[in-house]
Amino acid sequence: MAGPADPLTDRVDVRPALAGGRGTLVGAVSADLRRLILDGDIKPGDKLPSEAALTRKYEVSRTVIREAIASLRADGLVEAKQGAGVFVLSSQPATAFPFQPFDAARISSMIEMLELRTAIEIEAAGLAAARRSPAQEEAIFERCQDIDRLIAEGKPTTEADFAFHLAIADATNNPRFREFLEMMGQRVIPRAVLQRGDAERTPSGYLGQIQAEHRAIAEAISARDEQAAREAVRTHLMGSQGRYRQLLRRG
Repeated sequence: MAGPADPLTDRVDVRPALAGGRGTLVGAVSADLRRLILDGDIKPGDKLPSEAALTRKYEVSRTVIREAIASLRADGLVEAKQGAGVFVLSSQPATAFPFQPFDAARISSMIEMLELRTAIEIEAAGLAAARRSPAQEEAIFERCQDIDRLIAEGKPTTEADFAFHLAIADATNNPRFREFLEMMGQRVIPRAVLQRGDAERTPSGYLGQIQAEHRAIAEAISARDEQAAREAVRTHLMGSQGRYRQLLRRG
């Protein structure tokens, strides 16, 4: 009789959900490891399985495993200890707010904007998952990679963030979604307004948290999973609302 399933060692085939490309493999592996951490299968202080063990588990190359772990490190979920391995830091990414002090009226305005965006962009993501072309899929991942590069270089990310959302709007193949975002402009990126353009002071941990949400959206659209794409956008924008409401309460 087979023993109970072991989520840390049982093999997981990530390929069926993928549209192709190593970047997508990295996203699928990092998403599964993130799920294990957030679900408590791997707890704070636990050591991740070795690269060799993870290579066997996901049936991918060591390069994919290394990049997936690098993504978790960028999100503040794990840390590498030289000679010891990679250890889980926390089951939840730390929230770091990008501005202090703040104008409560501006925060309230941004929450209103996020509520409007949530109503529209959830459906946009579902349509993008259903309708996107290979070129549009590639554009979404390229915009995501642009944000990664800017974070690594310590440069402002608001323009790239806006471009990422525009790429999703384009993938709906309904020009009205892009028109809506362009009409709102970069005001749809709250930190751009609240910091008055001082985005280079945004803490990397905060950006890493947002970027993890972006990657989840991109991966769901790539997989043509309409429901997952809608839920990923809901998580992203509702999470933003929650973060700004928390900041407002602090005031």
